[in-house]
Amino acid sequence: MAATAPPSTPATPTETPRPRPWYRQLYSWVLIAIVAGILTGWLRPSVGIALEPVGTTFVSAIKMLITPIVFLTIVAGIGGVDSLRRVGRVGLKSLVYFQAGTLVALAVGLTAVNLFQPGSGVHAHPGALHLSGDAAQYVKSGENQSWWHFLTDIVPSSAIGAFAEGNILQVIFFAVLFGVALKAVGPVGEPLVDGINRLSTVVFKILHYIMLAAPVGAFGAMAFTIGKYGVSTLTSLGRLIAVFYGTSLFFVVVVLGGVLALLRISVFRLLRYLREEFLVVLGTSSSESVLPRAMVKLEGLGVRRDIVGLTVPTGYSFNLDGSSIYLSLAAVYIAQATDTPLTIGQQLGLLAVMILTSKGSGGVTGAGFIALAATLSSVGTVPAAGIMLVFGIDKFMSECRALTNLAGNSVATLVVARWERALDTERVNRVLRTGIPEPDGEPDRAAQADATPVLAKS
Repeated sequence: MAATAPPSTPATPTETPRPRPWYRQLYSWVLIAIVAGILTGWLRPSVGIALEPVGTTFVSAIKMLITPIVFLTIVAGIGGVDSLRRVGRVGLKSLVYFQAGTLVALAVGLTAVNLFQPGSGVHAHPGALHLSGDAAQYVKSGENQSWWHFLTDIVPSSAIGAFAEGNILQVIFFAVLFGVALKAVGPVGEPLVDGINRLSTVVFKILHYIMLAAPVGAFGAMAFTIGKYGVSTLTSLGRLIAVFYGTSLFFVVVVLGGVLALLRISVFRLLRYLREEFLVVLGTSSSESVLPRAMVKLEGLGVRRDIVGLTVPTGYSFNLDGSSIYLSLAAVYIAQATDTPLTIGQQLGLLAVMILTSKGSGGVTGAGFIALAATLSSVGTVPAAGIMLVFGIDKFMSECRALTNLAGNSVATLVVARWERALDTERVNRVLRTGIPEPDGEPDRAAQADATPVLAKS
């Protein structure tokens, strides 16, 4: 007697998850906090200045986790690959793309500053410019910095010291060596790889808790910036700020957008997917504050962990598109403002030096000024004291630099993944449309990659 087949149950339609109300989404509260911070710093400057510890404490809490996350992610990524040759291939392709991206960003900045001439008409006399305070210290550091410094600084004198100082480049170097050795010992290292994956889950959970304080941190940081430097600072050098922001926007939408278009991915959907990270960067003026979250978000697009783990942290030292635009624009602006003539050949010489001086200083305070001073000191045609002309607005410029750096590193990760033939474009576009991450790996990690973390659960 034949068995009777159970009646088939009708397929239930897939339910589209309901979007959370705006008041339960992190980016809404960060945006409100930024606006509140601007108003506080503008209307009550003394209160805004007093709120500085609020912003710096939040950024410090994030930076506390950056080096452990970079180390754990890189080691876990290398430990999970099937071949060490693939690790080397990903690293080499990342560096090739970074160099090309830096060159294009420098060229875009150079073109913009020559086209719009924001420094013409300033007529600042170099002899009347006196270095003082932090600006003098940055110039001194830049003058003592050789163009090849990043090659020697990549090797830490102490592995523990690299973590303690928050030197991402040195942590990457140590993590790659550790991951390669762990993979090379074979079965002996497998339990350690599993332990690192488990530890990574715990660290990312800590990050999730800290990110809940992002609105408070953004409020304090923005209130301090406006309270100390004032809205008038924005208007006094408004032309330079407008050229820099416009050039950076052009680079993101046209240049990076064009690169993504070749991958059949919309740059606007990617920016929307990373909107929380961009808002936190806007509030804190630091792209490092969202480095761990950006890595999780990119894994949420289906990018392999080893590609994310190698490309994103390395990009924060070698793929600083926003900083590159700033370098070329600021250097020629100072020349224009001080009536220092520069031929096309001299500007190309500046560009060649900046390709090197822009590397390896992503995590250093005042890195933009140090790199600028190193460039001007190396070339000698533009007075280094001229950086005092842009020192007052650097806080506002740093926000745009950080935003552009984040966009550039996100695009770089997708490009390297496609170059490795490990990018599922349909999957990426599906995630970008729905906002629901689909990472490979552990369920806990997938949950932490949620694109819209909840501030409070009912």
